[in-house]
Order: sequence, then C-alpha cells, then structure tokens
Amino acid sequence: MCGRYASSREPDDLVEEFDVVRSEVGAGIPPDWNVAPTKEVYAVLERPPAPERDRPQAERQLRVLTWGLVPSWAKDPSIGSRMINARTETVAEKPAFRKAFASRRCLLPADGYYEWYAAPAVEEGGGGARSKPRKQPFYIRPADGGVLALAGLYEIWRDPARADDDPLRFRWTCTVLTTTAEDALGRIHDRMPLLVEPARRDAWLDPTVSGADRLDLLVPAAPGRLVAQPVSTLVSNVRNNGPELTEPIPLTEALVEA
Repeated sequence: MCGRYASSREPDDLVEEFDVVRSEVGAGIPPDWNVAPTKEVYAVLERPPAPERDRPQAERQLRVLTWGLVPSWAKDPSIGSRMINARTETVAEKPAFRKAFASRRCLLPADGYYEWYAAPAVEEGGGGARSKPRKQPFYIRPADGGVLALAGLYEIWRDPARADDDPLRFRWTCTVLTTTAEDALGRIHDRMPLLVEPARRDAWLDPTVSGADRLDLLVPAAPGRLVAQPVSTLVSNVRNNGPELTEPIPLTEALVEA
C-alpha cells in the first residue's frame, strides 16, 4: 500500500517538471514531509477539451486535491478516508475506481514515500515470552534525487447540500495506484505505489484515451530505480513533520538479521 509520502517541491518547480499549462493552486500548500490520507496534496492532471469553457483542447493543470477518493455517486464524502489506494490488478473493474480510471488519471508528485517493515518478534528472557513485533519505517526515494510521479486517479464530487453558485460545491479528491513491489523493496512491503516514468506521463494523463488502453503502463519501477533507507519512528505519528523525518538512521542488528 501507500499510506504516507513526502512532498516538498514548490508549485513553480512542479509546473516546470510536469509541463503544466495552467496552475490552479494559488499560493499553494506548505511543504509536507508526512503527507497522510485526507490531507491536501498536489496533483497533475489533464482536463478534457471543453470549448464552452474556453478550453478547445486538453489542458494540463496543477491542482490541490484531497487524498482519499470520493466517487461521484457517493452519498457520504467520508468514504474517501477508505479510498486512499487502488490496486492495479482490479482498478478497471472496481465500482469506486473504474470511471476515474477510464478518463480521470493523474500524477501525484512526491519526494519519496514511506513503508513500515514489521520486524519479527524475539524471545525475551528464558520463559518463552516474545516481544511485540516492531515496525521500522523506511523512506523510499529516487536514487537520482529526482521527483517521483505516483500514478493516481481523481474524482469530482458534487455536494448536494450546497447551492449551484457555492464555490465549495465541488470536492476534488484522489487515490494512489499500487502494484507489486520489486524484489528489493518487496522485503519491506509487498506493495508499492505505481510510478510513471517521464516518457510515459503524456500517455497516462491523456483523458481522451480509455484507461483500458493504458493497462500496459501499470508496471513496477525498474530494479535499482529506488533507494530504501531506515528512518526515525517519529514519522509514524502524523503530527510530526519536517525534513528530519527523511534522514537515514543506522539499521539495527535485529532488522538486518530478519
């Protein structure tokens, strides 16, 4: 799965990195080294042609979305807190995701993401008692220090309780697609976010092509593309934030031997 990541780039940097035509983020959101579900996140997406809105062709935009997809048919937006990830193996069929997968695909820029490794319990003393498994967080980032483009889907949910002229009547939300982890990362966790390489971004974002024709893009990252490093358990508490959360720490003997 993907339940936390870091995102500290400035909007102007993301506009350049992803060839964005229109930024809709205003002043933007603060850098966040502990992005968690239900938080606001940056998303790169392409809106389809809409001549009536002075958009004659597809337009690549940078927007701020809420992490946790709310399907357009949902009666209660709180469902979004359970829709933070979509499995690539089933995304084309799941009712919550299939419409978004068809034409509302996006990229979620990230510096790196976190996964937790459950170290096995060990015996304590001579009575056979075992300690509780310890979860060691790892920060997984590009080996070259670049920006990760997490594959995502977005939806636009209309709040029926708000008037047509209410600027808050539409809620923009997103989810992260996950796939099988490559060998080196699979030791930490068997799932990982799907990454979209620069050469495939245009194809992934194109809203005029069905998601069914983009299944060939749903592949794990190439081996060696990412580096995993153990970090402080401070990241396990969403209230903690700051670049220190991504700093590597020594790996304990127990974890090395696991």
